[in-house]
Amino acid sequence: MRMIGSLPSFRFSRSPGLTLVAFGVVLLLAYEAAQLVLEGDISTLVMCGMAFVGLAVVVAILNDWRRGLYLLLGWILFEDLFRKYLGNNMAIFFTKDVLTIVLYIAFFAARRDHLVKKFKPPFLIPLLIFIWFGVIQMFNPASTSIFYGILGMKVYFLYVPLMFVGYSLIESDLDLRKFFTFNMVLFLIVVALGIAQSILGPKFLNPMVIQEDIRDLSTLYRIAPISGLMAYRPNGVFVSAGRFANFLVLSWLMALGFGGYLLLRRRSGRNLAFLAIAVVAMGTVMCASRSPIMYNAGSALVVAAAFLWGAPWRQGEVRRVIRTIQRALLAVGLGLLLMMTYFPEAIASRLAIYSETLSPDSPSSELAARTRDYPFRNFMLAFEHERWPYGYGIGTCTLGVQYVVRIMHATPMGIGVENGYGQVLIELGIVGLLLWISLSIAISISAWKVAKRLRGTPWFPLAFVIFWYAFLVLIPIAYVGITVYQDYMMNTYLWILLGILFRLPELAKDTIQNETMAQLDSESRLV
Repeated sequence: MRMIGSLPSFRFSRSPGLTLVAFGVVLLLAYEAAQLVLEGDISTLVMCGMAFVGLAVVVAILNDWRRGLYLLLGWILFEDLFRKYLGNNMAIFFTKDVLTIVLYIAFFAARRDHLVKKFKPPFLIPLLIFIWFGVIQMFNPASTSIFYGILGMKVYFLYVPLMFVGYSLIESDLDLRKFFTFNMVLFLIVVALGIAQSILGPKFLNPMVIQEDIRDLSTLYRIAPISGLMAYRPNGVFVSAGRFANFLVLSWLMALGFGGYLLLRRRSGRNLAFLAIAVVAMGTVMCASRSPIMYNAGSALVVAAAFLWGAPWRQGEVRRVIRTIQRALLAVGLGLLLMMTYFPEAIASRLAIYSETLSPDSPSSELAARTRDYPFRNFMLAFEHERWPYGYGIGTCTLGVQYVVRIMHATPMGIGVENGYGQVLIELGIVGLLLWISLSIAISISAWKVAKRLRGTPWFPLAFVIFWYAFLVLIPIAYVGITVYQDYMMNTYLWILLGILFRLPELAKDTIQNETMAQLDSESRLV
């Protein structure tokens, strides 16, 4: 639904004065562009072009917030690609925030006009309390700059309203398939480019001269401690290998859930979902990062068990669920077989790294140290900061503090630990940490209740993977590193998917009723 009419289109042929002005503007722009080309200032030329494109995107979002959401998701996934080729330009970095705010303006204007559905999340009270506490922590006297507080509020809360956007986006099964099909295509492109980079090396998808702030993030290698084999950690279209690794966790769960839903619900689109499963599995192996390997392998086991538990047994469709698991395993196996056939050295180095550092039998195993000892030790280090009971203020050791120091000339805080809960403790104090844990539990319980309600329906696979994604990001992954939640990409999808999850029960009910009515009507006509 469009809540703002199309912008007026001028008939230049009927307005000679306007035509002359437009012609003059075009000539001036063409002249300036030619000058930039002659001076070799391609970056400025690209920035000007992107500014015009951005203006067009803003107009498109204001005309249709649904289209705006898809544009925002596309930009979020490919923003880093422009940013690293334009010298880590901060104007590019904040574009997504501007687009998000424009989307909110369009959406809430439509909501005011009763063009979207209203929704009250079951965890609203703990969410509002945590936001209120974050506002108070913006003015923590220990913080050396208010800009730390602004950064923290943006990172933690800017994308929360996307939950309401996601809830209103899905009005039918067609909308649901459209959303996930669109994302599967994007996921395939992003992961395939990451796989290609893991084989071709850092010169692919990275500029010849990488800006200093992100250079180390784009040129990471990992070495197997016993065999000495070395593997490049790809960053793909992103500025860091860590963000690509995070993306693999998200795309793996969404591919599994969408594949299960399609197999139970309809025939078309299955090949795309299972192709995504195969490609993401290959990307997980080739990323040379242990976190996605462990999370995705564990998630595969949990999701498989959940699909069997939530299968529509009464309808006799449990065989379809078993077939889903079989096809997923087949897709993964074929993908890995292709990699071993055509790129044996590339995959061998990565398998050596995983086996030598994760296998309990390996003398160089880091499994216990990295999953238990190291995070706990860093959590305890947080209590050595003298202000741990009260915190230093929201945003003081949040993802992106280096930009506050560089751009706003804020005094460096020099605080932080490599543990997610420890970082929340340092920023928000013990009360803030308890509020974060309470909110995480409330969201997880609410999401689980929705997934459980959909047990025995074709929508259960999607509901479960969304619950599982929220649980992973908010509790176990957040304990190890809160930066995953603070990653704008993971954060955006978290809140959108939560909104979609809470919409699914009503969608399932309406869809079943409509199909039952259609079937009865068809039978009555035959009679």
